[in-house]
Amino acid sequence: MKKVVKAISLAGFVFFGAVQSTFAQEATVEEAKTFHQILKQRFIEGDPQFMGIVLVALILGLAIAIERIIYLNMATTNTKKLVSNVEEALSSGGVEAAKEVCRNTKGPVASIFYQGLDRVDEGIDEAEKAVVSYGGVQMGLLEKNVSWLSLFIALAPMLGFMGTVIGMIDAFDRIAVANDISPGVVAGGIKIALLTTVFGLITAIILQIFYNYIVSKVDSIVNNMEDASIQLVDLLVRYKK
Repeated sequence: MKKVVKAISLAGFVFFGAVQSTFAQEATVEEAKTFHQILKQRFIEGDPQFMGIVLVALILGLAIAIERIIYLNMATTNTKKLVSNVEEALSSGGVEAAKEVCRNTKGPVASIFYQGLDRVDEGIDEAEKAVVSYGGVQMGLLEKNVSWLSLFIALAPMLGFMGTVIGMIDAFDRIAVANDISPGVVAGGIKIALLTTVFGLITAIILQIFYNYIVSKVDSIVNNMEDASIQLVDLLVRYKK
């Protein structure tokens, strides 16, 4: 869980650092306002319709990311200890004792071991096929909903840029109505354009940090699964001799 806290803290640091640097000038001009008040004001100024969609993308992305991080940390198993326990159980109590060890151990590696042990009576080849097949199933569970997270990463800046385009259109509409290109006429539209872009990029940065952590965690677990599966097949070969 320490890694989860570190990942969340890093994402929070990036988020607040980016927002604070973006709105630092606003904070110095209006010192009486708190940071949250300034953030709320900027959110409203950036057109709540588009800013709200970006916020929803951030909330949903964070929900998926945190759920995946918790799941992956719970799925992490000490494979060396598990292999040692299974080997000891095979030597002392046979296949049923080894299966009992797997039943009492959490994580995808233990589940894969159980499937291989459950089919060892059918032969080593069948046990190996079961390990490979069920390994694919467990890999799919590890990567569940990660594609949605990547979607929100791509969607957030797109929504921000859409707000930018709409803000610029609004600015040109004001120029056409006023028949004037003074800063006061176009400032509102340009402000919306810049704010939506900033919030979209900040959202994408936060979710990208979580995404990279999740992908690296999945890769680590998959590597352990593959290594442990090879060790299990070797154990079964020795056991059947």
